[in-house]
Amino acid sequence: MVIDSFAGSGTTGAVAHKMGRRWIMVELGEHCHTHIIPRLKKVIDGEDPGGITEAVGWKGGGGFRYYRLAPSLLEKDKWGNYVINKEFNAAMLAEALCKLEGFTYAPSDAVYWQHGHSTERDFIYVTTQNLGHEQLQALSDEVGTERSLLVLCSAFRGKADRYPNLTLKKIPNAVLKRCEWGKDDYSLQVENLPKAPPEPGQQALFDDGDGK
Repeated sequence: MVIDSFAGSGTTGAVAHKMGRRWIMVELGEHCHTHIIPRLKKVIDGEDPGGITEAVGWKGGGGFRYYRLAPSLLEKDKWGNYVINKEFNAAMLAEALCKLEGFTYAPSDAVYWQHGHSTERDFIYVTTQNLGHEQLQALSDEVGTERSLLVLCSAFRGKADRYPNLTLKKIPNAVLKRCEWGKDDYSLQVENLPKAPPEPGQQALFDDGDGK
């Protein structure tokens, strides 16, 4: 895996791609749109003749995914308390929390409380409302006994265990519990990232030879 945290014009990715290596590039400015993406499209189409093209016999192929990093989900208010970033609209918030909680983001057009699912019967609902007993009871009745619902809200009134088919979590506490803050090393906790199985004959990075 080749990683370039200061991608510039995209040379690292272009060379790695032609060599058949997996790669990740990161760039802060507009270079992604003005230089990197156009260049990589040429690499894929076989229209980038420079560099090691001739040495490796590059004819084109492959592809890449482009992600734009969203702003921080949380920010501090004037009293130093964490609150939801104002740049996040309802859809962005729901999608982000689905990711953090391990749900597939798939908002329903017909059912307002279905923002995503983990199984065919387990759903997630994200709202910035303060939910009272009547609202929670109505949710519980709609969900029914054959389904379950994770509710992420700003606050709720009543006992959480009163609704057996609902799991209640508060925002931003639910987000803070999924993150680690104030670290000065790279031993960060990363949630809900699937681990790719090693290819046949491939040794894990920290494998001591005994499978440990």
